[in-house]
Amino acid sequence: MSSKNNVKENKLENSGNSSLSNKALTIPNLICLIRILLITPFVVFFLDKEYVRAAVVIVISGISDCLDGFIARRFNQESELGKILDPLADKLTLLAVGVCLVVIEPYFLPIVIILVAKDLLMLIGSSRVVKKGIIVPKSKWYGKIGTVMFYVTVTFIVFFEMMKNAENPLIYIDEKTGMIISMIMLSLTAAMMIFALIMYTFTYRDIMRKMESTQEQSATITE
Repeated sequence: MSSKNNVKENKLENSGNSSLSNKALTIPNLICLIRILLITPFVVFFLDKEYVRAAVVIVISGISDCLDGFIARRFNQESELGKILDPLADKLTLLAVGVCLVVIEPYFLPIVIILVAKDLLMLIGSSRVVKKGIIVPKSKWYGKIGTVMFYVTVTFIVFFEMMKNAENPLIYIDEKTGMIISMIMLSLTAAMMIFALIMYTFTYRDIMRKMESTQEQSATITE
């Protein structure tokens, strides 16, 4: 009897999630699209050494990343499309910033590879979950902290490059000190993102196991 109830509850949950997935044209989703569009001007400004404009763009992108999640939760505008667009915007921004950092400072390459590899693995894991017909879980606190740390680190690096190339810098940071701080911040960000990857791996594994268990129970009932 309890198995039948579990199946019914799963069906009700899936039906509720299906109505949620219909919410495509929402403010959070539009903000995610804007974040994706902001990648191009950031890359152009950064490579042209217009660091002030690049810093403004990345700060706007970071604030909007926090804003879209708040609006989605506060005004019940969460959607399945949003669960795809939000991490996609994060990953595309990360990739663009990583390429820019390696262009100006090649020694950033190992850390950037770690960051990009982590996001690619998460993207592969999410796609496998979606193919199984499972709802993608919401972003967890450790994932959001990693994203915030990433934006703070990039903002500092852009600010450092801006001060280094300014004739009359507001704050003087010698090149060696700036490089050390940048490496420490990037290393901490990479460590946090690797931690997030491990935690998400456990989350996805538990979801897959519950899904397989539910399918087995359903098959037993119908036999």
